[in-house]
Amino acid sequence: MMKIYTDSGCDLPKSYYEENDVILLPLRVQVNNNEYDDVLSIDSKEVYDAIRQGAHPKTSQVSPELFLKHFEDLAKSGEQGIYIAFSSELSGTYSTAVMIRNQVIEQYPTLKLAIIDSKCASLGHGLIVQEAVQLRKTGTPLEEIETKVSSLASQMEHLFTVEDLDYLAKGGRVSKASAFLGGLLSIKPILNVEDGKLVPIEKSRGRKKAIARMLDIMQERGGDFSDKIVGISHSDDEAFANDVKALIQEKFAPKEVQITMIGSVIGSHVGPGTIAIFFTNKSYQA
Repeated sequence: MMKIYTDSGCDLPKSYYEENDVILLPLRVQVNNNEYDDVLSIDSKEVYDAIRQGAHPKTSQVSPELFLKHFEDLAKSGEQGIYIAFSSELSGTYSTAVMIRNQVIEQYPTLKLAIIDSKCASLGHGLIVQEAVQLRKTGTPLEEIETKVSSLASQMEHLFTVEDLDYLAKGGRVSKASAFLGGLLSIKPILNVEDGKLVPIEKSRGRKKAIARMLDIMQERGGDFSDKIVGISHSDDEAFANDVKALIQEKFAPKEVQITMIGSVIGSHVGPGTIAIFFTNKSYQA
């Protein structure tokens, strides 16, 4: 059986990994001087509560030692594997995985491990992992899974808006002056992911207008949604995520809408109240 690996940048619920035989490689988060494995030893709700109380979490990539253990185990087993990684533009995890794989190949030249830079984040990344799981269930060969997953990743759209610009300012994504002015005027930026990077594209006055504009952009980029899965991620605001889901169902009638909470690592950088929407663009052919 082919092994599927991913990291916690995909924001799938904890139960998903065990139920679908996916190996989770957790990124790490430091809160109030304590370090935790994302998903495994801290719940994202705890991180959001800490942020609201003034904490400033720090994050770090998957440990090289963990990659080494899993990749060596795979080599010894003689099985094949695929690791679908959080965007290389947002984390050093992908490049570390490639380095460790090359190191393991020196000792185990028969290692068969594909590593995909998803250039995606949160549930956009998670939807790609889900596709790999479905392909494995149908007995699809590794090379074909690698091709299909890479194609899906390149056509995955990300649209999101944040409740408080201060968190993005701390990470250098917007200027502190913009964050201050945005707070005074209730300016909500709309951002997307281009080639793995976070890129602001528009600004709206207020959250509802931002969501309405995001749905317009969805229509422009996504086209017909009748056979598409739409993902929604939220930073501890499930009620609003459900409101957005209802709007999407009414406007687009997609095949399925999934909702998940943004995990500790991404949540540490975007803060509470973020809403993100993920879908494949018009160019994608399943």
